[in-house]
Order: sequence, then C-alpha cells, then structure tokens
Amino acid sequence: MVTGLAFIAYSVRDVAKARAFYCDVVGLTPALEFENFWVEFDVAGTTFGIGNGEPLGIVPGSSFAATFEVDDVAKERERLLALGVPVTDLRETPICWMAFVTDPEGNTFGIHQHK
Repeated sequence: MVTGLAFIAYSVRDVAKARAFYCDVVGLTPALEFENFWVEFDVAGTTFGIGNGEPLGIVPGSSFAATFEVDDVAKERERLLALGVPVTDLRETPICWMAFVTDPEGNTFGIHQHK
C-alpha cells in the first residue's frame, strides 16, 4: 500500500554544479547533503534530490518529473531567461499556466501557477 511520496530525484553527473544551479538559479535551499554525491531540498514538505544515478541505471539529463509552484510564472520565466536558462514559452490550460525549464545537465522541470 502506498502511504506517500518519498522523494523526487534527478540524476546528474556533476552534483556540485547541479547543486549550485538549484540553489543559485532556482532558489532552493539544501536540507540534507551527503558529501559530493547527493543533495536533498525540502520543497514545501516534498523532498527533491539530485545525485549521480548512473550506478542505478538512471541516465543523467533524462529526468522530467518535478514541477515547482511559483507566485508569478511569467515573471519567473523572464528571470530565468535573463540568466540564460532555457525555458519554453508559457502554456495555458483551463486551470493553470506553465513553462518548462532545462537544467545544465539536460533534465527538464516545470514552473507552474494555478489560475
């Protein structure tokens, strides 16, 4: 029986570079770190982790599962673009707006705003 979501994890080759991106660009704060191979961030009670998943068969740069809620998705998109981060155009659905961001390793995540 599933009792909850344990974590979301992205596979990266360069953990230090990915840590810097998720801290300095995305704005996350590390909650737990294991040397240079695994970093966890607490995102509103859900753990988002980065580490090299190659030994587990998870190819770095192939992840797409996380979507982060933001206050103003258009403003966040413009901020990321100004930093040179690849971001798609805004997409609208009946209930939200979203865009998709690519990290330095090639992993994709979403930024999202409920209407």
